[in-house]
Amino acid sequence: MPHLYLDIFSGISGDMFLGALLDLGVPFTQLEAELRKLNLPGYHIHTHRGEKSGIAGTKFEVHLEHEHEHGHEDGPGHPHAHDHAHEHAHDHAHDHGPDHSTTAQGHAHTHSHEHGDKHNHSHVHGHEHGRNYAQIRQLISDCGLSEWVKTRAIAVFHRIAVAEGKIHNRPPDDVHFHEVGAVDSIVDIVGACIALEFLGRPRVFASHVVEGTGFVRCAHGRMPLPAPATLEIFAGRQISVTQCEEPGELVTPTGAALLAEFAETFGPLPGFAPRKIGYGLGTRDNRTRPNVLRAVLGESQERAHHGTHDWETDTVAVLEANLDDLSPEILGHFIERALDEGALDVFHTAIQMKKNRPGVLLSLLCPLADSDRLARLVLTETSAFGVRQTLATRRKLRREFRSVDTPYGAIRIKLGSLDGTVLHATPEFEECRRIATKLSIPILEVFAAATAAAAALTLRR
Repeated sequence: MPHLYLDIFSGISGDMFLGALLDLGVPFTQLEAELRKLNLPGYHIHTHRGEKSGIAGTKFEVHLEHEHEHGHEDGPGHPHAHDHAHEHAHDHAHDHGPDHSTTAQGHAHTHSHEHGDKHNHSHVHGHEHGRNYAQIRQLISDCGLSEWVKTRAIAVFHRIAVAEGKIHNRPPDDVHFHEVGAVDSIVDIVGACIALEFLGRPRVFASHVVEGTGFVRCAHGRMPLPAPATLEIFAGRQISVTQCEEPGELVTPTGAALLAEFAETFGPLPGFAPRKIGYGLGTRDNRTRPNVLRAVLGESQERAHHGTHDWETDTVAVLEANLDDLSPEILGHFIERALDEGALDVFHTAIQMKKNRPGVLLSLLCPLADSDRLARLVLTETSAFGVRQTLATRRKLRREFRSVDTPYGAIRIKLGSLDGTVLHATPEFEECRRIATKLSIPILEVFAAATAAAAALTLRR
């Protein structure tokens, strides 16, 4: 499995992240084609090669087709570029010192974008022209992108919505993204997931987070950096952050959410062999460091121990707790809650505990990025006084989904293959159940028909 290391010595934003992945070789035309599956109108994207402090890299930009209808006044000498993450979910603007001061009041948003661009965008229109998190989630869920891209993109947006909801005391589904911010953020976040899938869904690691100094100007006053949403996102994942002497914002909320969702660990470069290095360019010229995000793509040294099979590998956290005083009703509730919160699997095993008490071993598998959050869920939703955490490396069959024709209609089949040979072909149970319910026939009949069609598909391959 490929590994990706993000060297964020000069911060991270959504467009810098995408620029770095494009610089690593993600085809722009393929990214553009995949983004069209969102059916999201009103924007176009550009990319070009450039330099920051002598470092060559790729600049990714999103332009709104109706920008000038909303009174954009680009400051002199500042290229028309966005990072977009100033999450128009709330009325704030970023103040990067006397040369980059901005204001925001009511529904008129005047804000400075990505890494201190002096970019005064005045939007005077109601929130009904924007999207809330629930609408963005539905937009992504209904599009034609892969399930992996949709799931991860929604998860990134969820982190932003939770952070903004906490700041403004409202449910995540009600968090509102201003019209421009919603489009920009959707393109950045979904585009990042598309690019990561093209690179083979690499395991992501990152350096320690570095943020600049300065202030964010909100509707009711100035707040010090990191911006409130950025800090809440870091707090939700318990990511440490250090401020440097660079005046101005280095980490945007979108950049923070991408880190929180994908980065497994934060620290020095882990042990893997670099194969390619890419640089994503910001817009501002920093005073103390090049305004670039360095991305290193390589292979883990562990690959040699995996043999020559083409199976997929990943590392997950295994959370465990021994329980002897929890009612079955609460245990069942916890399992449902944990799965809803992103656990990969939850199960319990009968065990005998001290003093010959019967009990259960509660086990939960989850991505490393979610281990702290789900460990807290175990402690707050069960009677556990402690949670054990270990890491487990998985070997997984390569998976793809195909549709097969049956007498009852098309049914999706999940295929699992190893070294080019399909080993398993399993009908999607929920589709079989839906068809059986709709036609008022036994589910066994539908499942048998789908299984037979799947077997024929396997033989053809």
